[in-house]
Amino acid sequence: MLSLYRPGTSALHRLPVGAKLIVLLLSGIGLFFVTNPFVLGGTLLVVVGLWCLAGIPLLELLRQLRPLLLVLTLLGVAQVLLLGWASAFAVLLRLITLILLATLVTMTSRTEDMISALERAASPLRVFGLRPHRIAFVLSLTLRFIPLIKEKADEIRAAQRARGVERSSLALLLPLLVKVLRMADHIAEALDARGLDDARDR
Repeated sequence: MLSLYRPGTSALHRLPVGAKLIVLLLSGIGLFFVTNPFVLGGTLLVVVGLWCLAGIPLLELLRQLRPLLLVLTLLGVAQVLLLGWASAFAVLLRLITLILLATLVTMTSRTEDMISALERAASPLRVFGLRPHRIAFVLSLTLRFIPLIKEKADEIRAAQRARGVERSSLALLLPLLVKVLRMADHIAEALDARGLDDARDR
């Protein structure tokens, strides 16, 4: 989400973030009740049309799906073996549509706007003792951590290649876990020192 936003002036870019998130939520719920492949195919075509309306090249659409081809293929094969071709086709259409719709929302919405919209949506949770600004803050920290963790993983991989260490998940995960925990401790100490949460509460 940190790198997907594409500046633009299309109607989708100008549409309030809250409205786009509501459409995404309703689509995610509604499509799981649709089994007709023609309806699902028509919905997919509508989403592709929205990509064109947003001014995003269709080549970018294919680029977003490329990393998921293996997962979608395995899922499709499993569905064919378990439930048949019709069910597999419907499942794949449903997932591809939702993936492209979610990606379109992030490409036409600034991350900070999405966080603000989620904070407003969580406002009713105050009656249960939850604090919406804390929820939004945790989400923003999570999004910030994603590229940082990738950066640390790349650093570890580079150091291991320089030492000729054999590539393995365990050799990566252990030092990465240590680095992430240290980074989390530093961030927690910095937040405590600044009294950020107390200031917001007041």
